[in-house]
Amino acid sequence: MYFTTLFFLAQYLHNNSIVDLAWSLGFVIVAITVYLLMPDKTLTSMIILVLVAIWGIRLFLHLAKRNIGKPEDFRYVNMRKRWGKHFARLKAYLNVFVLQGVLLLVVSMPILFTMTSSATNFYWWNSIGVIVWFIGFGFETIGDYELTQFKKDHRNQGKLLTTGVWSVTRNPNYFGEAFSWWGIFLISLNELRNLWGIIGPITITLLLLFVSGVPLLEKKYKNRPDFIDYASKTPKFVPFIEKKGL
Repeated sequence: MYFTTLFFLAQYLHNNSIVDLAWSLGFVIVAITVYLLMPDKTLTSMIILVLVAIWGIRLFLHLAKRNIGKPEDFRYVNMRKRWGKHFARLKAYLNVFVLQGVLLLVVSMPILFTMTSSATNFYWWNSIGVIVWFIGFGFETIGDYELTQFKKDHRNQGKLLTTGVWSVTRNPNYFGEAFSWWGIFLISLNELRNLWGIIGPITITLLLLFVSGVPLLEKKYKNRPDFIDYASKTPKFVPFIEKKGL
Protein backbone atom coordinates (compact mmCIF):
# COMPACT_ATOMS: atom_id res chain seq x y z
CA MET A 1 0.00 0.00 0.00
CA TYR A 2 2.81 2.41 0.90
CA PHE A 3 4.67 2.06 -2.40
CA THR A 4 1.45 1.89 -4.42
CA THR A 5 0.43 5.26 -2.97
CA LEU A 6 3.87 6.60 -3.81
CA PHE A 7 3.50 5.33 -7.36
CA PHE A 8 0.32 7.36 -7.94
CA LEU A 9 1.93 10.42 -6.39
CA ALA A 10 4.96 9.97 -8.65
CA GLN A 11 2.76 9.80 -11.74
CA TYR A 12 1.00 12.99 -10.70
CA LEU A 13 4.37 14.73 -10.17
CA HIS A 14 5.92 13.02 -13.23
CA ASN A 15 8.87 12.16 -11.00
CA ASN A 16 9.61 8.54 -10.12
CA SER A 17 12.69 9.53 -8.17
CA ILE A 18 10.56 10.43 -5.15
CA VAL A 19 10.83 6.73 -4.33
CA ASP A 20 14.38 7.43 -3.14
CA LEU A 21 13.04 9.84 -0.53
CA ALA A 22 10.46 7.32 0.62
CA TRP A 23 12.91 4.41 0.92
CA SER A 24 14.28 5.23 4.38
CA LEU A 25 10.89 6.29 5.77
CA GLY A 26 9.54 2.89 4.73
CA PHE A 27 11.77 1.21 7.31
CA VAL A 28 10.54 3.59 10.00
CA ILE A 29 6.93 2.77 9.11
CA VAL A 30 7.65 -0.96 9.22
CA ALA A 31 9.41 -0.69 12.58
CA ILE A 32 6.70 1.44 14.19
CA THR A 33 3.86 -0.69 12.82
CA VAL A 34 5.19 -4.05 13.95
CA TYR A 35 6.32 -2.61 17.29
CA LEU A 36 2.83 -1.32 18.04
CA LEU A 37 1.42 -4.74 17.17
CA MET A 38 3.76 -6.50 19.62
CA PRO A 39 1.83 -7.88 22.60
CA ASP A 40 4.93 -7.71 24.82
CA LYS A 41 7.51 -5.03 24.16
CA THR A 42 11.15 -5.99 24.82
CA LEU A 43 14.36 -4.06 25.36
CA THR A 44 15.70 -5.31 22.02
CA SER A 45 12.60 -4.21 20.12
CA MET A 46 12.73 -0.74 21.70
CA ILE A 47 16.41 -0.30 20.85
CA ILE A 48 15.87 -1.35 17.23
CA LEU A 49 12.82 0.91 16.90
CA VAL A 50 14.78 3.93 18.13
CA LEU A 51 17.86 3.26 15.99
CA VAL A 52 15.86 2.56 12.81
CA ALA A 53 13.81 5.73 13.38
CA ILE A 54 16.94 7.83 13.87
CA TRP A 55 18.56 6.38 10.76
CA GLY A 56 15.46 6.62 8.56
CA ILE A 57 14.37 10.11 9.52
CA ARG A 58 17.91 11.51 9.25
CA LEU A 59 18.36 10.08 5.76
CA PHE A 60 14.92 11.26 4.65
CA LEU A 61 15.59 14.83 5.80
CA HIS A 62 19.01 14.83 4.15
CA LEU A 63 17.64 13.64 0.80
CA ALA A 64 14.60 15.91 1.02
CA LYS A 65 16.77 18.97 1.54
CA ARG A 66 18.95 17.96 -1.38
CA ASN A 67 16.33 16.80 -3.89
CA ILE A 68 12.96 18.45 -3.31
CA GLY A 69 12.26 21.01 -6.02
CA LYS A 70 14.78 19.53 -8.42
CA PRO A 71 14.01 17.63 -11.66
CA GLU A 72 13.64 13.87 -11.79
CA ASP A 73 16.92 12.03 -11.17
CA PHE A 74 18.78 11.10 -14.36
CA ARG A 75 18.52 7.38 -13.56
CA TYR A 76 14.74 7.48 -13.74
CA VAL A 77 14.79 9.73 -16.80
CA ASN A 78 16.91 7.10 -18.56
CA MET A 79 14.47 4.40 -17.48
CA ARG A 80 11.61 6.30 -19.08
CA LYS A 81 13.57 6.52 -22.32
CA ARG A 82 14.30 2.78 -22.33
CA TRP A 83 10.70 1.85 -21.57
CA GLY A 84 9.18 4.02 -24.29
CA LYS A 85 5.56 5.14 -24.31
CA HIS A 86 3.87 1.74 -24.21
CA PHE A 87 3.22 0.34 -20.72
CA ALA A 88 5.70 2.84 -19.24
CA ARG A 89 3.62 3.34 -16.10
CA LEU A 90 3.15 -0.38 -15.56
CA LYS A 91 6.88 -0.91 -15.97
CA ALA A 92 7.57 1.91 -13.51
CA TYR A 93 5.18 0.40 -10.99
CA LEU A 94 6.69 -3.09 -11.22
CA ASN A 95 10.37 -2.25 -11.76
CA VAL A 96 10.63 0.66 -9.36
CA PHE A 97 7.91 0.73 -6.74
CA VAL A 98 6.99 -2.95 -6.31
CA LEU A 99 10.65 -3.96 -6.50
CA GLN A 100 11.67 -1.46 -3.84
CA GLY A 101 8.80 -2.61 -1.65
CA VAL A 102 10.00 -6.20 -1.86
CA LEU A 103 13.61 -5.22 -1.20
CA LEU A 104 12.56 -3.11 1.78
CA LEU A 105 10.80 -6.09 3.34
CA VAL A 106 13.84 -8.31 2.75
CA VAL A 107 16.24 -5.79 4.31
CA SER A 108 13.77 -5.36 7.20
CA MET A 109 14.00 -9.02 8.21
CA PRO A 110 16.01 -8.35 11.40
CA ILE A 111 13.32 -5.85 12.42
CA LEU A 112 10.50 -8.29 11.68
CA PHE A 113 12.15 -11.15 13.55
CA THR A 114 12.74 -8.95 16.60
CA MET A 115 9.23 -7.52 16.65
CA THR A 116 7.62 -10.96 16.40
CA SER A 117 9.67 -12.40 19.26
CA SER A 118 9.07 -12.43 23.00
CA ALA A 119 12.71 -13.25 23.81
CA THR A 120 14.06 -10.92 26.49
CA ASN A 121 17.70 -12.03 26.39
CA PHE A 122 20.33 -9.40 25.70
CA TYR A 123 23.76 -10.82 25.00
CA TRP A 124 27.22 -9.26 24.66
CA TRP A 125 27.05 -9.41 20.86
CA ASN A 126 23.81 -7.41 20.98
CA SER A 127 25.79 -4.65 22.70
CA ILE A 128 28.44 -4.91 19.97
CA GLY A 129 25.60 -4.49 17.47
CA VAL A 130 24.76 -1.13 19.04
CA ILE A 131 28.40 -0.06 18.66
CA VAL A 132 28.49 -1.29 15.05
CA TRP A 133 25.31 0.68 14.31
CA PHE A 134 26.81 3.88 15.76
CA ILE A 135 29.99 3.43 13.70
CA GLY A 136 27.96 2.92 10.52
CA PHE A 137 25.64 5.81 11.31
CA GLY A 138 28.66 8.00 12.00
CA PHE A 139 30.29 7.20 8.66
CA GLU A 140 27.04 7.81 6.77
CA THR A 141 26.15 11.03 8.57
CA ILE A 142 29.64 12.55 8.55
CA GLY A 143 30.15 11.52 4.91
CA ASP A 144 26.91 13.22 3.85
CA TYR A 145 27.71 16.32 5.89
CA GLU A 146 31.24 16.66 4.53
CA LEU A 147 30.03 16.25 0.95
CA THR A 148 27.27 18.83 1.44
CA GLN A 149 29.71 21.37 2.87
CA PHE A 150 32.23 20.62 0.11
CA LYS A 151 29.67 21.28 -2.61
CA LYS A 152 28.58 24.55 -1.01
CA ASP A 153 31.99 26.06 -1.69
CA HIS A 154 32.06 27.24 -5.30
CA ARG A 155 35.85 26.86 -5.30
CA ASN A 156 35.34 23.08 -5.21
CA GLN A 157 33.29 22.94 -8.39
CA GLY A 158 34.56 20.11 -10.57
CA LYS A 159 36.78 18.75 -7.78
CA LEU A 160 36.64 15.50 -5.83
CA LEU A 161 36.23 15.32 -2.06
CA THR A 162 39.17 13.27 -0.79
CA THR A 163 39.51 14.44 2.81
CA GLY A 164 37.83 13.49 6.09
CA VAL A 165 36.05 10.13 6.02
CA TRP A 166 36.34 10.29 2.22
CA SER A 167 40.08 9.72 2.65
CA VAL A 168 39.57 6.25 4.16
CA THR A 169 36.82 5.03 1.81
CA ARG A 170 35.52 6.32 -1.52
CA ASN A 171 31.93 5.67 -0.40
CA PRO A 172 31.61 6.41 3.33
CA ASN A 173 27.87 7.04 3.12
CA TYR A 174 27.14 3.72 1.40
CA PHE A 175 29.52 1.82 3.67
CA GLY A 176 27.92 3.47 6.70
CA GLU A 177 24.43 2.50 5.61
CA ALA A 178 25.41 -1.14 5.10
CA PHE A 179 27.36 -1.27 8.38
CA SER A 180 24.39 0.17 10.27
CA TRP A 181 22.22 -2.71 9.06
CA TRP A 182 24.84 -5.22 10.20
CA GLY A 183 24.54 -3.56 13.59
CA ILE A 184 20.75 -3.95 13.55
CA PHE A 185 21.18 -7.64 12.71
CA LEU A 186 23.57 -8.20 15.65
CA ILE A 187 21.16 -6.42 18.00
CA SER A 188 18.29 -8.63 16.79
CA LEU A 189 20.25 -11.83 17.31
CA ASN A 190 18.90 -12.94 20.70
CA GLU A 191 17.44 -16.29 19.61
CA LEU A 192 18.44 -18.92 17.05
CA ARG A 193 15.66 -18.33 14.51
CA ASN A 194 16.75 -14.71 14.15
CA LEU A 195 19.84 -15.92 12.30
CA TRP A 196 17.64 -15.86 9.20
CA GLY A 197 17.67 -12.09 9.53
CA ILE A 198 21.20 -12.06 8.12
CA ILE A 199 19.53 -11.99 4.71
CA GLY A 200 18.73 -8.33 5.41
CA PRO A 201 22.24 -6.90 5.82
CA ILE A 202 23.59 -9.18 3.10
CA THR A 203 20.96 -7.84 0.69
CA ILE A 204 21.56 -4.15 1.41
CA THR A 205 25.35 -4.64 1.24
CA LEU A 206 25.14 -6.36 -2.15
CA LEU A 207 22.72 -3.73 -3.47
CA LEU A 208 24.94 -0.84 -2.45
CA LEU A 209 28.17 -2.49 -3.50
CA PHE A 210 27.15 -4.01 -6.82
CA VAL A 211 23.83 -2.53 -8.00
CA SER A 212 22.42 0.84 -7.00
CA GLY A 213 25.05 2.73 -5.05
CA VAL A 214 28.77 2.33 -5.59
CA PRO A 215 28.74 1.18 -9.26
CA LEU A 216 26.75 4.21 -10.48
CA LEU A 217 29.03 6.66 -8.74
CA GLU A 218 32.25 4.91 -9.74
CA LYS A 219 31.09 4.72 -13.37
CA LYS A 220 30.46 8.45 -13.42
CA TYR A 221 34.05 9.30 -12.50
CA LYS A 222 36.02 6.29 -13.73
CA ASN A 223 37.76 8.09 -16.64
CA ARG A 224 38.82 11.17 -14.69
CA PRO A 225 42.58 11.30 -13.95
CA ASP A 226 42.00 12.71 -10.46
CA PHE A 227 39.57 9.90 -9.64
CA ILE A 228 41.96 7.26 -10.99
CA ASP A 229 44.66 8.62 -8.66
CA TYR A 230 42.18 8.80 -5.75
CA ALA A 231 40.99 5.24 -6.38
CA SER A 232 44.54 3.92 -6.52
CA LYS A 233 45.11 4.77 -2.85
CA THR A 234 41.63 4.75 -1.28
CA PRO A 235 39.48 1.66 -0.61
CA LYS A 236 36.24 1.48 -2.57
CA PHE A 237 33.98 0.46 0.30
CA VAL A 238 35.41 -0.91 3.53
CA PRO A 239 37.72 1.68 5.19
CA PHE A 240 41.38 1.15 5.95
CA ILE A 241 41.90 -2.02 3.92
CA GLU A 242 44.25 -2.64 1.03
CA LYS A 243 43.37 -0.54 -2.02
CA LYS A 244 42.57 -3.50 -4.27
CA GLY A 245 40.10 -4.91 -1.78
CA LEU A 246 36.45 -3.94 -1.41
